[in-house]
Amino acid sequence: MSTSEQRQLRIDLAAAFRLAARADWHEGVANHFSAATSEDGKRFLINPRWKHFAMIRASDLLEVDASDPGTMARPDAPDPSAWSIHAALHRDVPQARVALHLHPPYATALAGLADPTIKPIDQVTARFFNRLGYDVDFGGIASEEAEGRRIAASFGNQSALMMGNHGVTTVAATVAEAFDAMYHLERAARTMVLAYGTGQPLAVMSDALAESTAAEWETYKGAEFAHFEEMKRLLDREDPTYRD
Repeated sequence: MSTSEQRQLRIDLAAAFRLAARADWHEGVANHFSAATSEDGKRFLINPRWKHFAMIRASDLLEVDASDPGTMARPDAPDPSAWSIHAALHRDVPQARVALHLHPPYATALAGLADPTIKPIDQVTARFFNRLGYDVDFGGIASEEAEGRRIAASFGNQSALMMGNHGVTTVAATVAEAFDAMYHLERAARTMVLAYGTGQPLAVMSDALAESTAAEWETYKGAEFAHFEEMKRLLDREDPTYRD
């Protein structure tokens, strides 16, 4: 990756942190995003330990190597759970060039149900039909290598994971795609929680309709990039310091 490409990647990832904070998807100084900088994906950018999402700048991001066992002995080592999850993702999940891990309100509420399934009850929830992994074997705060590897294995070939008793993670080739997936995943979870709150039966689509609706989302791929660019324009107008 060239210097200019890495610079742009840093800017995009910093923007995603700022936007997540604005959307109230963050949790204190926890949660973490990463983006691969090497061809094999093992070198990656990640947020520094316990820095608030709303304050993160492009220059703050750490570059670490998933194959370096000495990473956590560094004075600027990332958060242990960040290392556990993201090192495993960048080692073991080929589609995880970018990985966003969060505990956003609605998705986390849904992850706390006995059945955390996002059912196709509108076009946004249908986006994730047969396109969302489910991990229901929560093993505690992911501060150990084994838990990170288990989470990574739960992805299979999917690009989003509902993590039971935990939160959600999206992975993609670019920050824009991972961000758009997270945005719509949290909206889908919100729709589910609100629908459950009515106490009325859900009007679940047939499998055939849900699949055709999910497939139709793929024809709007360009909108994912436009969405992220528009959100960066808002940041540039209101607080461009994420680019520093």
